[in-house]
Amino acid sequence: MTPKEVIRTVNIARSYQMGEEIIHALKSVSITVQRGEYVAFMGPSGSGKSTLMNIVGCLDTPSNGDYFLSGKNVSQMDEDELAEIRNKEIGFVFQTFNLLPRSTALDNVALPLVYAGYSSSSRREKAYEALRSVGLANRATHKPNELSGGQRQRVAIARALVNDPSIILADEPTGNLDSKTSHEIMELFDILHKKGNTIIMVTHEEDIANYAHRIIRLRDGLVETDRINEHIRKAIVPEQVSD
Repeated sequence: MTPKEVIRTVNIARSYQMGEEIIHALKSVSITVQRGEYVAFMGPSGSGKSTLMNIVGCLDTPSNGDYFLSGKNVSQMDEDELAEIRNKEIGFVFQTFNLLPRSTALDNVALPLVYAGYSSSSRREKAYEALRSVGLANRATHKPNELSGGQRQRVAIARALVNDPSIILADEPTGNLDSKTSHEIMELFDILHKKGNTIIMVTHEEDIANYAHRIIRLRDGLVETDRINEHIRKAIVPEQVSD
């Protein structure tokens, strides 16, 4: 891998046994993502995009081929090693937010830092800074049920940022949001990308994918197209993220 490469997959395949049938979710996928890129994975149901996302996120391992993350071959790592690299290298943003309902926004954001071994004071400081970066510093003591859907997703994004990961992996990040809030969240991703973050997003929505600068389309377990996005949505980026 070159110093600028954060992700490289080499002929990765993933098969599953379902009863007597073998499902070939990925057949042979080779992609490279450079540090600082903004990429969307797209494709119809069964195309392999979710499987590819799981492998890139170290939630699964390929049946064949190699996957390198920040220069490390993670293809053969055991579950403990995968858990460690997930915590250090990847920030996750999920469709369902995955926030702890009884914890404050600050404590939700700080959670990855507990596993990383930070002191209590360092956790609070870094978590507060992450909330500030998404415009929610004044909601630090609020619990998820006291926040709107868009605010909850911003908390989830702050949690993804708090460990300074190599990549932010967003799985259908606007799937549970209305249209207006969806585009507010995507404008926030646009701001984060402009600050130098590497973002990989999985979506089935064309208008959401058009925020990404590169779109990889999958079909039947293979890369169908991998192109620079010529229709990048020109979002109006505010000077500060509103609360």
